This record gives sequence, structure tokens and C-alpha cells, in this order.
Amino acid sequence: MNRFATGILAAAAVVGMTLSAQAADKLTLQLKWVTQAQFGGYFVAQDKGFYKDEGLDVTIKPGGPDISPVQVLAGGGADVIVNWMPDALAAREKGVPIVNIAQVFNRSGMELTCRKDSGVKTPADFKGKTLGVWFYGNEYPFLAWMAKLGYSTKGGADGVTVLKQGFNVDPLLQKQAACISTMTYNEYWQVIDAGIPADELIVFKYEDQGVATLEDGLYTTDANVKDPAMADKLARFVKASIKGWEYAREHPDEAAMITLDNDTTGAQTEHHQKQMAGEIAKLITPGDKGIGWLDPKAYERTVDVLLGGQSDQVITKKPEGAWTHAIWEKATGKM
Repeated sequence: MNRFATGILAAAAVVGMTLSAQAADKLTLQLKWVTQAQFGGYFVAQDKGFYKDEGLDVTIKPGGPDISPVQVLAGGGADVIVNWMPDALAAREKGVPIVNIAQVFNRSGMELTCRKDSGVKTPADFKGKTLGVWFYGNEYPFLAWMAKLGYSTKGGADGVTVLKQGFNVDPLLQKQAACISTMTYNEYWQVIDAGIPADELIVFKYEDQGVATLEDGLYTTDANVKDPAMADKLARFVKASIKGWEYAREHPDEAAMITLDNDTTGAQTEHHQKQMAGEIAKLITPGDKGIGWLDPKAYERTVDVLLGGQSDQVITKKPEGAWTHAIWEKATGKM
């Protein structure tokens, strides 16, 4: 082959690569919280090229204490978000057209962790105690639980006093609260690492108390689901994300390291992220049809829990159109 022909082929290859790069569809994912192994599957999908294989150029935006994923979605700052269902359903009732397109976590990691020296042995002992609670949409499962127990959250001898908990475990360490909100994969281990041994703690998992609600689902807007081009893009995103989560479940330590590589703050540690990745894997199981499939029964349980409140009722009526299997089915080819 002469140099002229070789040059043409080389130029064609460059043009082809340029066109390929231009052809990648951009999509933005807003996380519910900061970069950590809770979202490892998405970072794995990006690192392993699963999104690229689907013709996607995905931007993953970390969350934080001052970031509401719902507001970011509603404001056009993201195409899809990771969110908890109670917050999503509450937002939908208030007029935000948010819809679940895939449910990655099918078990709840939420719990209350209490000091045994506070006198708490059972939920009956919450009465008259101060309990640390996260807000910004994270309070809804707690409020539903207290309503089920018949406790006012306004304080008093027959109710509980709610301490607006920051995203740390200080209130328990400093004995400002008898119990605090923790996740099985995060804050509980922060308590342990801070020097309080497990035998000095008692943990009440929302799953065990019958008040678990669905966490870490993927949500977009009604308009995006109805737009054929966007629906196709979302289906490719879900397909690649499922592949990322499958890999992360099988290789939690590697997923933790990939997540660390994406932590620009330097706040995370290898020990904690590997610990978290192992716990996260327990919350993601294939279920009846595979990762990401929303079990309608689990959805109904979440709705029932949220409707169970009275003065602290999270939603006032059963939602309509709050979820769809259409994107997941398009992503997986399953019905």
C-alpha cells in the first residue's frame, strides 16, 4: 500500500473516531449523596466502559447535604437521579412529575442505632427519649414508624423528641440522643470505628420493624419516559448500570477502589469504602426478574407504610403513575 492510500485510511480512521465520539449521547446522573460505594455500580459502569458500549457519555454528579436530587431533576440539572421512594412519592404528590424507572436496592439499609446505657431495649423504650433523625426527605420512613408506634414526634413523656441529626454520628457519641439514624453500610460502622463496641449498642432495622421503604431507585420525569428518544437513552443507561451493579456485587473490593478513584474530595478511606461495598451487596439481589426490577408488592408496602401516619402522614393518597417497568423492560428485553 502506498503512502497516499495509507494517509487516506489514517484520516478516515480519525474522522470515524471523531464521529463516534460525537455520536455518544450525553446523560447526567445526580446521586443522592457524596461519592461513596453506595453508588459503586454506576462508577463501575463508567470505569469499565459499559456506558460507552451503549453509546452514552454519562456525567455522574455527587450529592451532598445541601443538594436535593428532586430539585436538580425538576430544574433540568440531571436526566436521572438516585433517590429514596418516600421522598419521590412525597414530591410527586406535591406536583413534581417524578417516576421510578428502576429499583436497584430491594432491601432497606436504614436503622436506628441506640446506646444500651440509654435504657433502650425495645421500641417501647423510645417513649420520652431523644432520637436523631435525618431530614431533607430522609425523615419520612422514621415519621411513618413513629406513627405506627403511636408516638408523637413533638416530645413529651408519651412521645419522642426529634433531634435534627447532621450527617454524622456525634449525637450518639456525645450522648445527646439515645438513638440515631444510621445505615447498615455507613454510619453504623462509623460508630464502631469511633470506639463504641457492638455489644454496647442495640440496633433496630426498619426491615425487621415492618416499616422498610424502598431506597436508591432510579427516577426521571414523566416527560422523559414519554419521549421516545430519551426513553431509548434511559434504557441504555439502565442496561449498562445493571451490568455495573452485577460486577460490583461480584467484586466489591474492586468496586470500592473504583469509587475511591472518583472521590475528588479525598474524604473517603479504603477501609470504609470496602466495608461499605460489602454491605451494599447485601441490599441488591436479583429478585424475581433481575437487578433493577421494581417489585409491585414492595412498592405497595412502601405506600402503605407512608400512608400509615396520621398527623405525620407522608402522603395523603395512593399515588398514580409513580413507577413504570417500560424502561427496565426495554433495557433487559424481559417482560
